[in-house]
Amino acid sequence: MLKRCLVLGFLLIVSALALAACGSGNGEEGQIEEVVETSATSTDPADCKELSTQQFMEQIAQTEGAEAVKTCEKEASEETGAKSADVSNIEVDGSKATAEVALTGGGLDGQDVEVALVKQGDQWKLNEITGFTKFDQAKVVETLEKGFDEPSSEVSKSLASCIVKSFEEAPQAEFEEALLSTSSDGFEEIAGGCF
Repeated sequence: MLKRCLVLGFLLIVSALALAACGSGNGEEGQIEEVVETSATSTDPADCKELSTQQFMEQIAQTEGAEAVKTCEKEASEETGAKSADVSNIEVDGSKATAEVALTGGGLDGQDVEVALVKQGDQWKLNEITGFTKFDQAKVVETLEKGFDEPSSEVSKSLASCIVKSFEEAPQAEFEEALLSTSSDGFEEIAGGCF
């Protein structure tokens, strides 16, 4: 029950991170920028497998294997991603790259993340979200709270209130780590007293 409730709420948040799309800009940096910008707003479920590594999908879905792909595809089709992404500080090192992404809209509105990409063949793919360069915990908690208020939420009001309070009071480093983890263990630890 705990894991299911937390996953429902946090899928709304982390789906904003599900960046997957194709790019054809000029040069490596242009391609990377276009991949990230387009992917932040992509609604094509096919982009998940084609343009993200399995590792990236597992991080976003906080699950493994085929379930991670299924979750990514579902989130893409539900159009819950960011409205836009501003890409900066692109660094390319052979077939690896990093970039900073400022997100507008979606579950991580107002947050800046650093992403790692890998080049497979001719295509850059998102491989991992490595950290936050700007993190507004209150804004993320607000998004979580709105997700619990949705009619489709299966979480009771009292449980939602307890979970939201737990995340409001969580140390920022612990909250960031939970968001970037490939499992929901961090979320379970933060909100464990609610269950």
